[in-house]
Amino acid sequence: MNEPVRRKAGITALAAAMALLALPMTARATLGEAAESVERDRAQFHARVAVRPQARYSVHELALGANVLVREFVDSSGRVFAVTWSGQSRPDLHQLLGSYHAQLAQAPVSTVRRRGPVVLHQGNIVFESGGHMRALHGRAYLTDALPAGVSVDEIR
Repeated sequence: MNEPVRRKAGITALAAAMALLALPMTARATLGEAAESVERDRAQFHARVAVRPQARYSVHELALGANVLVREFVDSSGRVFAVTWSGQSRPDLHQLLGSYHAQLAQAPVSTVRRRGPVVLHQGNIVFESGGHMRALHGRAYLTDALPAGVSVDEIR
Protein backbone atom coordinates (compact mmCIF):
# COMPACT_ATOMS: atom_id res chain seq x y z
CA MET A 1 0.00 0.00 0.00
CA ASN A 2 1.50 3.36 -0.96
CA GLU A 3 1.91 6.24 1.50
CA PRO A 4 -1.07 8.42 0.39
CA VAL A 5 -3.43 5.43 0.60
CA ARG A 6 -2.05 4.50 4.04
CA ARG A 7 -2.40 8.07 5.27
CA LYS A 8 -6.00 8.24 4.02
CA ALA A 9 -6.78 4.90 5.72
CA GLY A 10 -5.28 6.19 8.98
CA ILE A 11 -7.29 9.41 8.83
CA THR A 12 -10.45 7.40 8.09
CA ALA A 13 -9.80 5.17 11.12
CA LEU A 14 -9.24 8.22 13.32
CA ALA A 15 -12.43 9.85 12.02
CA ALA A 16 -14.38 6.66 12.78
CA ALA A 17 -13.03 6.57 16.36
CA MET A 18 -13.90 10.22 16.89
CA ALA A 19 -17.39 9.65 15.48
CA LEU A 20 -17.94 7.01 18.14
CA LEU A 21 -17.03 9.54 20.81
CA ALA A 22 -19.09 12.33 19.25
CA LEU A 23 -22.40 10.49 19.48
CA PRO A 24 -24.82 11.96 22.02
CA MET A 25 -24.55 10.49 25.49
CA THR A 26 -27.65 8.52 26.43
CA ALA A 27 -26.43 5.83 28.79
CA ARG A 28 -25.75 5.73 32.50
CA ALA A 29 -22.32 6.43 33.92
CA THR A 30 -19.69 3.83 34.81
CA LEU A 31 -16.15 5.22 34.77
CA GLY A 32 -15.68 7.28 37.91
CA GLU A 33 -18.91 5.97 39.44
CA ALA A 34 -19.51 3.67 42.40
CA ALA A 35 -19.13 -0.10 42.04
CA GLU A 36 -22.93 -0.39 41.95
CA SER A 37 -22.76 0.98 38.39
CA VAL A 38 -21.26 -2.39 37.36
CA GLU A 39 -24.69 -3.92 37.98
CA ARG A 40 -26.29 -1.32 35.70
CA ASP A 41 -23.73 -2.20 33.04
CA ARG A 42 -24.42 -5.90 33.51
CA ALA A 43 -28.13 -5.33 33.00
CA GLN A 44 -27.62 -2.97 30.03
CA PHE A 45 -25.24 -5.38 28.28
CA HIS A 46 -27.13 -8.55 29.36
CA ALA A 47 -23.76 -9.85 30.54
CA ARG A 48 -22.41 -12.44 32.94
CA VAL A 49 -20.19 -11.00 35.70
CA ALA A 50 -17.22 -12.50 37.52
CA VAL A 51 -15.32 -10.60 40.21
CA ARG A 52 -11.56 -11.12 40.46
CA PRO A 53 -10.11 -9.63 43.69
CA GLN A 54 -6.59 -8.21 43.47
CA ALA A 55 -4.37 -6.77 46.20
CA ARG A 56 -5.33 -3.07 45.72
CA TYR A 57 -8.51 -3.32 43.63
CA SER A 58 -11.02 -5.76 42.18
CA VAL A 59 -11.76 -6.50 38.54
CA HIS A 60 -15.37 -7.02 37.50
CA GLU A 61 -15.38 -8.99 34.23
CA LEU A 62 -18.50 -8.70 32.10
CA ALA A 63 -18.84 -11.31 29.35
CA LEU A 64 -21.02 -9.83 26.61
CA GLY A 65 -22.41 -11.52 23.52
CA ALA A 66 -20.33 -11.54 20.33
CA ASN A 67 -17.22 -12.59 22.25
CA VAL A 68 -16.64 -9.26 23.99
CA LEU A 69 -15.06 -8.99 27.44
CA VAL A 70 -15.32 -5.78 29.48
CA ARG A 71 -13.29 -5.32 32.65
CA GLU A 72 -14.17 -2.65 35.19
CA PHE A 73 -11.49 -1.89 37.76
CA VAL A 74 -12.85 -0.90 41.20
CA ASP A 75 -10.65 0.55 43.95
CA SER A 76 -10.98 -0.27 47.66
CA SER A 77 -13.35 2.67 48.20
CA GLY A 78 -15.73 1.24 45.60
CA ARG A 79 -15.04 3.64 42.70
CA VAL A 80 -14.52 2.49 39.11
CA PHE A 81 -11.14 3.95 38.08
CA ALA A 82 -10.61 2.13 34.77
CA VAL A 83 -12.39 0.08 32.11
CA THR A 84 -11.01 -2.14 29.36
CA TRP A 85 -12.61 -4.02 26.49
CA SER A 86 -11.60 -6.62 23.96
CA GLY A 87 -13.38 -8.75 21.42
CA GLN A 88 -15.04 -8.92 18.05
CA SER A 89 -16.83 -5.60 18.45
CA ARG A 90 -16.59 -2.42 20.52
CA PRO A 91 -19.03 -2.22 23.44
CA ASP A 92 -21.22 0.83 24.02
CA LEU A 93 -18.60 3.42 24.95
CA HIS A 94 -21.28 5.79 26.22
CA GLN A 95 -22.18 3.18 28.82
CA LEU A 96 -18.58 2.53 29.82
CA LEU A 97 -17.29 6.11 29.83
CA GLY A 98 -20.34 7.74 31.35
CA SER A 99 -19.87 11.42 32.10
CA TYR A 100 -16.29 11.32 30.74
CA HIS A 101 -17.59 10.66 27.24
CA ALA A 102 -18.28 14.34 26.56
CA GLN A 103 -14.87 15.34 27.94
CA LEU A 104 -13.12 12.92 25.56
CA ALA A 105 -15.13 14.11 22.58
CA GLN A 106 -13.46 17.51 23.01
CA ALA A 107 -9.90 16.14 23.13
CA PRO A 108 -7.58 17.63 20.49
CA VAL A 109 -6.74 15.21 17.70
CA SER A 110 -3.63 15.30 15.56
CA THR A 111 -4.30 15.53 11.82
CA VAL A 112 -1.18 13.51 11.11
CA ARG A 113 -2.09 9.88 11.75
CA ARG A 114 0.17 6.89 11.64
CA ARG A 115 -0.75 3.26 12.01
CA GLY A 116 -1.51 2.21 15.55
CA PRO A 117 -4.03 2.82 18.28
CA VAL A 118 -5.99 6.00 18.91
CA VAL A 119 -4.76 7.62 22.13
CA LEU A 120 -6.55 10.61 23.64
CA HIS A 121 -5.56 12.54 26.79
CA GLN A 122 -8.09 15.00 28.13
CA GLY A 123 -7.75 16.32 31.65
CA ASN A 124 -7.50 13.37 34.02
CA ILE A 125 -8.73 10.73 31.55
CA VAL A 126 -6.76 8.63 29.08
CA PHE A 127 -8.55 6.75 26.27
CA GLU A 128 -6.84 4.17 24.05
CA SER A 129 -8.48 2.11 21.33
CA GLY A 130 -7.02 -0.11 18.65
CA GLY A 131 -7.02 -3.44 16.91
CA HIS A 132 -8.51 -4.57 13.64
CA MET A 133 -11.77 -6.04 12.42
CA ARG A 134 -13.03 -8.74 14.82
CA ALA A 135 -10.15 -8.11 17.24
CA LEU A 136 -10.75 -4.74 18.90
CA HIS A 137 -9.42 -3.62 22.26
CA GLY A 138 -9.16 -0.52 24.34
CA ARG A 139 -9.03 1.02 27.75
CA ALA A 140 -9.89 4.21 29.55
CA TYR A 141 -8.65 5.21 32.98
CA LEU A 142 -8.61 8.15 35.36
CA THR A 143 -5.03 9.20 36.04
CA ASP A 144 -5.88 10.84 39.37
CA ALA A 145 -7.88 7.84 40.62
CA LEU A 146 -5.30 5.07 40.19
CA PRO A 147 -4.82 3.41 43.58
CA ALA A 148 -1.42 3.90 45.18
CA GLY A 149 1.06 1.34 43.89
CA VAL A 150 -1.03 0.41 40.82
CA SER A 151 0.76 0.70 37.49
CA VAL A 152 -1.01 1.72 34.28
CA ASP A 153 0.39 -1.52 32.82
CA GLU A 154 -1.90 -3.52 35.13
CA ILE A 155 -4.96 -2.07 33.38
CA ARG A 156 -5.51 -4.54 30.60
